[in-house]
Amino acid sequence: MKKRKTSGKIVLRILKDTKPIAGWLLLGAFVSLVSVALSLATPEILSALSDRLYDYWEPAHLGRPAAFDSRAFALGCTLLAAAYAGSSLAAIAEMLIMNNVVSKHFTCAIRIRMSDKIRRLPVRYVDQTPNGEIISHMTDDVSTMGTTIHSFLETLISGILKLLGIIVLIFLLNPILAAAVIVFVPLSLFLSAKIAGKSEKYFAAVRKKNGEMYALTEETFSGFDTVKAFHLEKRQRERQAELCGDMRDAARKGTFLSSIVQPIVALSNNIAYIVICILGGVFVANNLFGMSVGTIVAFVLYARMFAGPLESIAQGFSMLQNTIASAERVYRMLDEEEMTETAEETAPEGKGNVRFENVDFSYDPKQPLIKGLTIDVRAGEKVAIVGPTGGGKTTIVNLLMRFYDVDGGKIFVDGKDVMRMPRNALRSVFSMVLQDTWLFSGTIYDNIAYGRPDATEEEVHEAAKRAHIDRFIRSLPNGYDTMINEETTNISGGQKQLLTIARAYLANRPILILDEATSNVDTRTEILIQKTMDDLMKNRTSFVIAHRLSTIVDADTILVVNHGTIVEQGTHRELLEKNGFYAEIYNSQYELLN
Repeated sequence: MKKRKTSGKIVLRILKDTKPIAGWLLLGAFVSLVSVALSLATPEILSALSDRLYDYWEPAHLGRPAAFDSRAFALGCTLLAAAYAGSSLAAIAEMLIMNNVVSKHFTCAIRIRMSDKIRRLPVRYVDQTPNGEIISHMTDDVSTMGTTIHSFLETLISGILKLLGIIVLIFLLNPILAAAVIVFVPLSLFLSAKIAGKSEKYFAAVRKKNGEMYALTEETFSGFDTVKAFHLEKRQRERQAELCGDMRDAARKGTFLSSIVQPIVALSNNIAYIVICILGGVFVANNLFGMSVGTIVAFVLYARMFAGPLESIAQGFSMLQNTIASAERVYRMLDEEEMTETAEETAPEGKGNVRFENVDFSYDPKQPLIKGLTIDVRAGEKVAIVGPTGGGKTTIVNLLMRFYDVDGGKIFVDGKDVMRMPRNALRSVFSMVLQDTWLFSGTIYDNIAYGRPDATEEEVHEAAKRAHIDRFIRSLPNGYDTMINEETTNISGGQKQLLTIARAYLANRPILILDEATSNVDTRTEILIQKTMDDLMKNRTSFVIAHRLSTIVDADTILVVNHGTIVEQGTHRELLEKNGFYAEIYNSQYELLN
């Protein structure tokens, strides 16, 4: 019962989302109604034509001429052709309306909402959800919903209304034959609904496995070099085969159950044919109930048309279960809790003062990471954050930029609580270069200018020079207009890093964050970049996360972080003299080198 209520809510929500296209739906409904009306008229016209021919060729007329109104017969044939043509044209028009307007507008609107939703979701959601699964929601799941909207009029108008129209017409023709035709309808519809309902859980499993398949495919191709280097092709293939097997089994069961529906409908329709032929023949032979050959023809045609709407409705039940499974995943994403936004404070003044005050944070409430963290950084200072992997170095930066919000305590930038200012305003004072580079498919110029879209060409070139990438760019055939492909495989890892550093130079913001920014460049280039960074970091507050301690020996303050707590703090010389945790890390690096 709970599942049924949930399914009903999802269907109502889908209908609610169709409000912007309600006008087109009404137009499509009207066109579909015209198609139904014309198609229902054709058996009546054909019945009259059949009676006219039968009367002319009746055995009583053999051997002597019979009157035949050829003009009326030709007019009837013309009306029949016009009805068939009109019904077909109306059906085509309805299909075009639904294909080119309704489905596309609906799916486009849903995908725009999902894209906008991602922008407002916390980083936590993106971190915990595989990229492939998100792509699956926005592609396959939304397409399934669009297909349902497309078939909505066909099921509702061409299905239910045509079914009701046929029932009314055949009862007007002959109630006894009509009762024989429709006696099996309630049973077939009941069985169809029950069987289709049981298939829902299997279609839900298919959608879930499909999302996992997208995630695995994205993971395999993004890490293609690693997969090849470690000979993991077999392992990835086995994982894919396992997912494919699970998806195949669920799809087979769901499809099998939904496929039973059509044979049930066909069985009831075939029984109706038999009843019409037997009873109709008896009635005509014995001249009962005023039954004529034309009436039998009309009944056979209506019985033949009867199968169409029944199968359409039955198919609608099956499709609805698949749609509910897809829509549930889409709406679950759209209902995710968004980042809370406040505007009590304006943007920081841009001086660069930063203070952490008794900050607590954990990714998992059961495993606290940062406890009572207090840092006071004055404007223009170069602060290095070092420590073992997983100690909380990058987490400190994530909290500073509000990629995650603190569980306790406060963070201040220029004396303003970051929790009380808009994220965009807060992040407008930061430039950031990460160890994992990010470039988009476009020109090198556009990738550098991404840090400041209003920058002049001279400023972009100057930023590239300061990052020691200008000479390389100019050596390319198209220079700054060289396209970076979608996979960014046409430039090296070090060159990618240099471009992101140039982007940060161009942004020219008061607080700079460098997370292992020189990890992907050679020693000579690292020395050059380090000198340029020293110049860039003058009069700017800089946070440098580093594993190679040789790159931060000149920092104003070094924070040694372990298990989310600052265990030591001071300059490089002061920390070495303490001969504590920092000295142990520093000396161990040189021992490894030796």
